[in-house]
Amino acid sequence: MKKKIVVLMLSAAMTMSMMTGCGNTAKDDSASTTTETTQDAEATEEAEPTEEATEEADDSASDQEAADKVAALIDQIYVQERNDNTDEQCKEAKEAWDALTDAQKELVEGENADPDYFGRDTGDASKDDPLNGDDIGDNELLVVSFGTSFNGSRAEDSGGIEKALQTAYPDWSVRRAFTAQIIINHVQARDDEKIDNMDQALQRAVDNGVKNLVVQPTHLMHGAEYDELTEAVEGYKDKFESVTIAEPLLGEVGDSDDAVNDDKKAVAEAITAEAVKTAGYDDLDAAEADGTAFVFMGHGTSHTAKISYSQMQSQMNDLGYKNVFIGTVEGEPEDTACEAVIEKIKEAGYKKVVLRPLMVVAGDHANNDMAGDDEDSWKSQFEASGAFDKIDTQIAGLGEISAIQDLYVAHSKAAIDGKSASTAN
Repeated sequence: MKKKIVVLMLSAAMTMSMMTGCGNTAKDDSASTTTETTQDAEATEEAEPTEEATEEADDSASDQEAADKVAALIDQIYVQERNDNTDEQCKEAKEAWDALTDAQKELVEGENADPDYFGRDTGDASKDDPLNGDDIGDNELLVVSFGTSFNGSRAEDSGGIEKALQTAYPDWSVRRAFTAQIIINHVQARDDEKIDNMDQALQRAVDNGVKNLVVQPTHLMHGAEYDELTEAVEGYKDKFESVTIAEPLLGEVGDSDDAVNDDKKAVAEAITAEAVKTAGYDDLDAAEADGTAFVFMGHGTSHTAKISYSQMQSQMNDLGYKNVFIGTVEGEPEDTACEAVIEKIKEAGYKKVVLRPLMVVAGDHANNDMAGDDEDSWKSQFEASGAFDKIDTQIAGLGEISAIQDLYVAHSKAAIDGKSASTAN
């Protein structure tokens, strides 16, 4: 009887043990299932963006879309041809820009568009006079420039020439025209200042009953811009009793690199004297003794008139200006490319360099191509050469130099007296 009881007790113990084992297994399976479910939930949570992240992504896309719209509107008016919709397009582009947030403005990027198109501070446009008024009278002196969107330079440089001409010839009404429609559109869109292009200015003269028209280019030479100007004037020559086109700044081009003239000599002396004075030297000899070279950077051109730059270097040499060099942004002629100029100055042994534009206005080329911080600017290239101790820049156009203004006055006088480069009657 006792044996049976023991057996039964052992059997019960084994049954309980098996049940307990089964219970533990179920518990472990449950825990494992719970862990897997939690991990799956966490993975799902990581895979699906939060509401905040979604909103940020939507905002970013919306910002870029708004910026892209403005970029497209800027590219639409960054053209050389005026059309019937230009006025409305300029207005639309500015209104769209003004509606952007500061963050959105930084995103503006197009074929030609960038945040600087509307955002860069280039001076007070209200200080510039577009000279597009009527009531001209019988005699008009039309001053034609390539143009610049830099407000300060426009008022001081091309504006300085215009004021000098008006003072010299009070019986003639001075008016303005730009040949670069891209610049005209830029200034109109950004500053609501309307400047005539050549056709507008010539038609304004016709509508005002002008009898005698003198056209004074502010261009340096008889290059592509001068050719376009003469072509435009040719189409209106029968509308006036007399039409005369005055000489550009450097006068006749000449046939060889060493061909110089009185105009080139006067320009060479005027710009060098101004640069030397601005640099703080008593004269050019003092600058040379201090190891300083001056570089005048022009635009450059593929036109045959590019020889004018070589002639200006010859003129500097003829004047004994050993530490004065002529360069061009476009590197045409090749001898005026930045790397070529750097090598010349290195060989001459000068350790200090002053860069100054050989341009009527100190606009984009002077501020960016010459004095900018990008690695391809002239200042940066001179610094990167490691050959010089000091690089200074003088951002000033030729038009603000009184001696240069006097040259334009003299050229206009010759045209008024009937002794200009081109006369059509």
